[in-house]
Amino acid sequence: MSPEHEQSPENLAEPSAEHYFSATSQSELKTRQITVHLAGAPREVVTANAVFSPQHLDGGTEVLLKNIPEPPESGTFLDLGCGWGPIALHLALSSPAATVWAVDVNERALDLVRANATRLGLSNVIAALPQDVPADIRFDTIWSNPPIRVGKEMLHDIMLTWLPRLKADTTGWLVVQRNLGSDSLHRWLEAELPGDFEVTRDTISKGFRVLRVDRD
Repeated sequence: MSPEHEQSPENLAEPSAEHYFSATSQSELKTRQITVHLAGAPREVVTANAVFSPQHLDGGTEVLLKNIPEPPESGTFLDLGCGWGPIALHLALSSPAATVWAVDVNERALDLVRANATRLGLSNVIAALPQDVPADIRFDTIWSNPPIRVGKEMLHDIMLTWLPRLKADTTGWLVVQRNLGSDSLHRWLEAELPGDFEVTRDTISKGFRVLRVDRD
């Protein structure tokens, strides 16, 4: 994904039959370079067609990064549904001593995360398919702009698979658009997560809700 392969914005239209949560993409790879603000500074990264928000930092991720506390200085972190990697990159830049798992089902997205970590000189990012994350790993924090459009049943399965992998006395953060069901997800998480979890609404901004998930 070198600069000579980068394409102009008009060539980045998503094919109507292909989704960012598809495992593989049948469309020709068309990359571009954009500048985004991560960990307190502008950063040049590469995005591509057939991944989530290829032309800019999407509004939900921006709200998440601007409104929650800095991550711990070290530990094992998870960016769930990482796309081309803005959350994972922010975590890795903010906490160089941490190990950041960037997890997505989209192979193209994972390739972009790896390319962007290399561009930014980061060696503490591991981009992986969900099934490639060792089952015994537990996380010191989980940050996620989850793939709401996969449908409620699959989303719920994702939440119940990964949030219980938070360690005790840690916090996870989710950002969800209000008109895509943030309040109903909040209620569902409160009802379905184990009793040692507490879910609260932390921030309301620009039509998004940031949910805080604490594990005692």
